[in-house]
Amino acid sequence: MLRPIRTLAAAAAALALVSACNSASNSSSPGKPDAGTAANFRGVTDRSIKVGGIVSMTSASGYSKKDTDLGAKARYLRANAEGGIHGRTIEYLGAEDDGQDPAKNMAAARKLVQQDKVFAISPMSSVTFSGADFLEQEKVPTFGWGTLPSFCGPKYIYGFNGCLVPSPGGTLNQTWPEGIARILGGAKGKSVAVIATDSDAGKFGIRTFQQGFTSAGFTVSYAKASVPATAVPSDWSAYVKEILAGNDGKAPDAVVSVMQTPNNIGLFTALKRAGYKGLLSDPTDYDPGLLAKDATKQALEGVHVLLQFEPFESASPAMAQFKADIKAASGGQEVPLNMHMLTGYMSADLFVSIAQKAGKDLTVTHFQNAAQSFSDTGTLVGDRAEPKGQKDSFGCGALVQLKNGAYEVSVPFKCHAPIPFK
Repeated sequence: MLRPIRTLAAAAAALALVSACNSASNSSSPGKPDAGTAANFRGVTDRSIKVGGIVSMTSASGYSKKDTDLGAKARYLRANAEGGIHGRTIEYLGAEDDGQDPAKNMAAARKLVQQDKVFAISPMSSVTFSGADFLEQEKVPTFGWGTLPSFCGPKYIYGFNGCLVPSPGGTLNQTWPEGIARILGGAKGKSVAVIATDSDAGKFGIRTFQQGFTSAGFTVSYAKASVPATAVPSDWSAYVKEILAGNDGKAPDAVVSVMQTPNNIGLFTALKRAGYKGLLSDPTDYDPGLLAKDATKQALEGVHVLLQFEPFESASPAMAQFKADIKAASGGQEVPLNMHMLTGYMSADLFVSIAQKAGKDLTVTHFQNAAQSFSDTGTLVGDRAEPKGQKDSFGCGALVQLKNGAYEVSVPFKCHAPIPFK
């Protein structure tokens, strides 16, 4: 964790608590303006800004996003090395583990705000975000991967690559459908099956991707959020049978899984054993660490993974900086890169970028005012703009394929025009 001025920050925080305007109940109450100036605002002293995170370090299935924390740490370390935010050091408390449990997610949000008195939460990375309403009510700027509806619409919650699950009136990112169409030589006459877990996120994913693939010209032959969300099935035969028969008794040209790694391994293994030869794709399995086990490597061989950021194979200056920052945060050690690191890094990067724009007098009101006209270009997620990103995605992405035990770019990073979500 980043605690370069921990003692000073703790003393300043103790002094700040003397003033009632700095308590969570007063300074961030719904409908009330910010109290005081940056020097006595919640989580902000003359010398520091306190930030925390919420990440699913553990889960019942064994899936972990723990490296999201390392990615955020890497970005904050560089910001501090460059002088902080207008002279203030970012005091990153590290991430609370919510275990993908809604109750723990809410508890983590309350702890960070009410006990730790953070100014912001970045990153927030979980399949559950039950603390969203509380953080919005308390006016806590929060940053994460915009794959949940809570990242689309609220004033204080931001997706690092925009809103990926919009409400009607928003837009859909077409990277996945357009990328798969490119690999298949076009979408005309091609069919796709989409499968997700039986959860709110899974059901919403089915709704959005069904529309996205249809708009790209595919026939969606199967689209169900039917896999249990709490446990990985031991027998995938029923799902495989439905998928392979969904296209009027024929196998689809592509199977798209909107699920996490343990489910993808089970599903893809079962499909291959059933003789399926079509395209397989998911949005989660870009992780060299997965290749350490032969069974996992075989299950994911040939799979095209959706990325909503530049691939690690990119030679851009921004990617070189990311790699250098991760190495520095790892004590100078070379570590295998994964997408969780990138989500933490870019969540932190968006927070840092808006906070810099907000100026020396950092309060939530000034932060929000800065966000209302924020934009930049050439980042690892493309061009960014707020508040556009709270309604629309930034529209960029790529596909990589695991081939002969190594990842290769199958569709280069590109920004696609989004489509209206209905």
